[in-house]
Amino acid sequence: MSSFLFAVNAVAPIIGLVALGYVLKRIGLMKADFAKAANKLVFRVFLPATLFLNVYKITDFGAVDLRYIIYALAMTFALFLIALPVAVLTTKTPDRRGPLMQVTFRSNYALVGLPLAQSLFGEAGILFASLLSAAAIPLFNILAVISLSLFRRDGKKPSVKSILLGIVKNPLILSIGAGLVTLLIRSLFVKTGIAFRLTDIYPVYRVLEYLSNLATPLALLALGAQFEFSAVKELRREIIAGVLMRNILAPILGIGCAFLFFRNQFSGAHFATFVALFATPVAVSSLPMAQEMGGDAELAGQYVVWTTLISALTIFVASMLLKSAGVF
Repeated sequence: MSSFLFAVNAVAPIIGLVALGYVLKRIGLMKADFAKAANKLVFRVFLPATLFLNVYKITDFGAVDLRYIIYALAMTFALFLIALPVAVLTTKTPDRRGPLMQVTFRSNYALVGLPLAQSLFGEAGILFASLLSAAAIPLFNILAVISLSLFRRDGKKPSVKSILLGIVKNPLILSIGAGLVTLLIRSLFVKTGIAFRLTDIYPVYRVLEYLSNLATPLALLALGAQFEFSAVKELRREIIAGVLMRNILAPILGIGCAFLFFRNQFSGAHFATFVALFATPVAVSSLPMAQEMGGDAELAGQYVVWTTLISALTIFVASMLLKSAGVF
């Protein structure tokens, strides 16, 4: 029951902010144009600040176990490969295929996954989950750029060059790269005995924190302001396929294969990280990214809402099964 209550508590604020955004739209305080502009700001300013700080706050690379990181990245890439034919077979509308691929492999790891890993396995859980984020979040964004570039609303055939440029110019990937460079500089300072840190430039660091704190609430309010229940009927086929991929296939493949084949190699903290990565809903950032890159933003928003609702049950079942098997 505690796992279920945690899962509910983890996703309830997300749904609450979406609902508030919907109410604000209905009473005329949040227009569709404002919501679209907010998504642009989230994608280009607020989320990059969040990802930069997430990378910069990693403190102990000495604890890295490459086996679980390689496994997690391999499973994420496997989900991407599975999603490609599923997306093509599920819908004939090109700009819906990118969001369907995104929902399959891209989880809400930063917002729900990291605190979930800590809840499941304490400090060891959050440590391993934080270390994995430095590799998983860049992979999410690279695969998302590829997915959305392959199937665009304008129907243009993507070239390898355009996809690579999309990856290199993506604000989320650039911010992660900047975070890694800053982290490297900090490590060099530590080795050479230099006491200076980015946190010493207090106004700059505080501004980054302010921007980061805006990212998720604003993205969820904008989602609520763009959400339409009337779209469910038209998008029903795609919504069902995406929910099944995110809430059923991803946890079965990602967590199940780890248990069946690598039970003796991975600890409880590792499995807490896998639950955080594979059992959580699709990332909130998938909506502004789909909107910016010509994907079906309506479908991407529907995925955030429905996978978040169902993920409470998915997280509970995964946690309960692992506890009964003696992993936690």
